[in-house]
Amino acid sequence: MSVTAVLDVGKTNVKLVLFEGAEILWQASTPNRPLPGPAYPHADVEAIWRFLMKGLREAGVNHAIEDIVVTAHGATLALIGDDDLALPVMDYEYAGIDEVEAVYALFRPPFEETLSPPISAGLNAGKQIFYQETRLPTEFARVRHIVPYPQYFAWRLTGVARNEVTGLGCHADLWAMKERRLSSLVTKRGWEKLFPPVVRAYETIGAPTPAVLAQTGLPPGIRVRAGIHDSNGSILPHLLSIDPPFTLISTGTWVVIMALGASSARLDPARDMLAYADVEARPVPAAKFMGGREYAEILDGMPPFCSLEDVAAVIKAGVLALPSFVPNGGPFPGRPAEIRGDLPVGSGMRAALASLYGALVTDYLLTALAAVHGPLLVEGSFAANLAYCSLLAALRPGQEVLSSVDGGGTAYGASLLASWPRPPARAPMSKAVPYADANAVVRYRAAWLKAIEG
Repeated sequence: MSVTAVLDVGKTNVKLVLFEGAEILWQASTPNRPLPGPAYPHADVEAIWRFLMKGLREAGVNHAIEDIVVTAHGATLALIGDDDLALPVMDYEYAGIDEVEAVYALFRPPFEETLSPPISAGLNAGKQIFYQETRLPTEFARVRHIVPYPQYFAWRLTGVARNEVTGLGCHADLWAMKERRLSSLVTKRGWEKLFPPVVRAYETIGAPTPAVLAQTGLPPGIRVRAGIHDSNGSILPHLLSIDPPFTLISTGTWVVIMALGASSARLDPARDMLAYADVEARPVPAAKFMGGREYAEILDGMPPFCSLEDVAAVIKAGVLALPSFVPNGGPFPGRPAEIRGDLPVGSGMRAALASLYGALVTDYLLTALAAVHGPLLVEGSFAANLAYCSLLAALRPGQEVLSSVDGGGTAYGASLLASWPRPPARAPMSKAVPYADANAVVRYRAAWLKAIEG
């Protein structure tokens, strides 16, 4: 089997992982910290690039890398000039962008066209372009290519600028889902000439440039694939090995729920429900909330782990964590967060409350999506959270909850682009045992929903 190097650019951490099949041969990681400005908060792409070059140099000593794949978080675009960025890569959490919302709304395509809901800050990537064009016209005039974040690093590796559908179809307002083309926003603003051709994520777009080969010591002949949006990367192993319906719950900074086989008719843009474009440009009904960030907010510095006994104590005390703990996205926009009741004493109580909160919001969105058939596959940081998986299994008695037990996650899914569409070996999954007192969890859910509605 060939060796594939995957650069996985998450919102919180960046990883470089080498795979041979499903086996991890080598890996390294570094924190991902945005820079404050000037212009606006933006990604530290040079730090990520140095990490990538150093990692490829070190990993390439003992491993014959044949393919390089980049996967990265969504809602992020690179505006490239003649030979460098024309503008910094905007941090999608930049709230200052909302000053253009009223005018941008006049150009935003209808939800029926893009299945992309209006979201605060820069989470609609089309709004980022609009802000950059109208607020920084001199710099914008130097733009030659606009590409999603994974394709920016692919461009730096190869010198070839290409677009890719999972990045364009990620609540960006840039992709017409049914027509499978760039949206009316792009044509209304006259941006068509700035968008390079759209290719599939698994296509080879080129080889590393001589400069990259010199920096890394890698040999010629390595293929660089177009790359993929990270949540879409997570779904690839299952897309090749499981027949729909099933639902993937991809967890990290964001919890992204993708319901394969569900209908787009139930999508409610006011609840941060949307559709992603999958690797073959097919719409995938989905919903999301910033679950990892909210988990950390509820923890408030306390240990991140809890026991099922801790969960029982929180349920018995009737303590409720009510949304929303972060302002961006999620099904309850604008609702101020609240912890109602007094937590019992114990180091695991905050983690138990956070696990309950995560399971309840996930359950709420599964119901809203009508994702009621087939197994629930949990990947990422919440997959190792026994309380979360156990509670979710109790809340969804008609569906198996299966959690990933391998460490590859998104990066492993992205690595499959190098062999697409060859089915991988079925990834090992662990079946969650439902929380023992399911009736208590159901009553707790009813109290939580009543508090939100009140």
